[in-house]
Amino acid sequence: QVKLVESGGGLVQAGGSLNLSCAASERSNRKYHMGWFRQAPGKEREFVAAVNWSTGRTYYTDSAKDRFTISKDSAKNTVLLQMNSLKPEDTAVYYCTASLSPIREPALLHEYALWGQGTKVTVSS
Repeated sequence: QVKLVESGGGLVQAGGSLNLSCAASERSNRKYHMGWFRQAPGKEREFVAAVNWSTGRTYYTDSAKDRFTISKDSAKNTVLLQMNSLKPEDTAVYYCTASLSPIREPALLHEYALWGQGTKVTVSS
């Protein structure tokens, strides 16, 4: 089974930047979307960004627009999340995810079949 492995989390001051990376353990022709969700302490997991693996179309939650950029590297089977102008409210565990079938709404958690273990992002004020 395809596994997703995240890296790049850490501690950063407000206004700083971090780059998250998610590598799929093997290539799959069934990979339709890959994306990122996050979960802050005491809160539900929420959508951050996603990319259609075939078309490259990207999707963002409102809080991520203009600050975060999601991209894919097909050669490396990797999805990246570049996060700029980080705020304390961005503090969360960030999870990489992938769908193995076509999905209608990239922002919905139940659309995704595969999840990584998560990488912690802490933004200090």
